[in-house]
Amino acid sequence: MSKNPLPLISCTTYHKTIPQNGSSLDIIGLMPSYIKAVVAAGGVPVLIPLGLNDEQLLAIFSRIDGLLLPGGGDVDPAEYEGHTHETMFGIHRYRARTEQLNARTAVAQQKPLLAICRGIQVLNVALGGSLYEDIRTHYPNALTHDNFNNHPASHISHEVAIQTGTKLAQQLGQTQTHVNSLHHQGINRLADGLIASATAPDGIIEAVELPSHPYAIGVQWHPEHLVQNDPAMLSLFKGLVSAATDPA
Repeated sequence: MSKNPLPLISCTTYHKTIPQNGSSLDIIGLMPSYIKAVVAAGGVPVLIPLGLNDEQLLAIFSRIDGLLLPGGGDVDPAEYEGHTHETMFGIHRYRARTEQLNARTAVAQQKPLLAICRGIQVLNVALGGSLYEDIRTHYPNALTHDNFNNHPASHISHEVAIQTGTKLAQQLGQTQTHVNSLHHQGINRLADGLIASATAPDGIIEAVELPSHPYAIGVQWHPEHLVQNDPAMLSLFKGLVSAATDPA
């Protein structure tokens, strides 16, 4: 891959159905906060539509320089031999297939990758790990992680401890930070090859990375909602763009 002054960062998308004129309208898109964060970091976002076959997805992948796996609904428990739970929402098989193919390919080809919230869960499952179907149900003494109905997206929920010497610590320039929290699922069994680079006070894994990869970081929080007030959060996107601009 040649050095690219304006690296293309592919971003997976979601599907929603909205009411319109007494009927319904299908939408494939992405929240603007991700797009703005990639642009602020110097990258060019490229949205990946749902419903493409593997050949078409790989054709897009071959042309991009980095990958962003954003947040969203839940990962299908069938993907990690889990169980259905009444709290699950937003499961979409086309999105799951699109994201898992992209995640595995980015890992295999050493292409820069940033995974956010659902994205970190997708990455873990794609590489063979599992999830807590619902943290409140399956993890004793957990903090409140599912603040999406109670607070603004930028609400700071808790601190996280970052492992010294990790790529995440290097990128953020610190070994402790405070984050928002908008998820009800979390990593249970960590996939082979991944390391936990940050944890919440209750022990829930808040970040992972692949030590053998140039830039493959996943965070359980939503840095795209924090970039305006916290330069360290924008640095996660800058790290992705920098790795995609001048790959090792």
